[in-house]
Amino acid sequence: MARPGTAEQPLRVAIIGAGPTGYYATDQLLRQEGAVVEVDLYDRLPTPYGLVRLGVAPDHQKIKSVTAAFDKVAAHPRFRFFGGVEFGKDVTLADLRAHYHQILYCTGAQTDRRMGIPGEDLEGSHPATEFVAWYNGHPDYCDYRFDLSVERAAVVGVGNVAVDVARILCR
Repeated sequence: MARPGTAEQPLRVAIIGAGPTGYYATDQLLRQEGAVVEVDLYDRLPTPYGLVRLGVAPDHQKIKSVTAAFDKVAAHPRFRFFGGVEFGKDVTLADLRAHYHQILYCTGAQTDRRMGIPGEDLEGSHPATEFVAWYNGHPDYCDYRFDLSVERAAVVGVGNVAVDVARILCR
């Protein structure tokens, strides 16, 4: 039997999560010199690119240009994308182990961090991830409602996401 990573027996890798980390990992695996690697990329959403597609402020489209690099990865003949496949529901670890030599998890943070401050749970208080996902059209957040008629809003944070949220609210 041939050693995995050869033309006779390519190293088969499953990657869970089709965001930037999943694509950068895929790119590195496919570029391995002296090894033949096949990569299958799985994501629960039907479309790839994760937060690059669904987490970047609409007025920062230039940031989304990184998807051109991901498109090049996706065009590789030893790459396949499987969207609409939820790990743990549609495909299990046992399923993947039966078909792949390696499994790489690139799922990112799936939940918000609680701040533990008074008022965090008041009506009208929302984590940035909900608001950002909603204004970018993420399918999990399309039914969320935000009262954008208010005259004042407070944004807690000083990072890029906080600045994006403040900028969107000011429009």
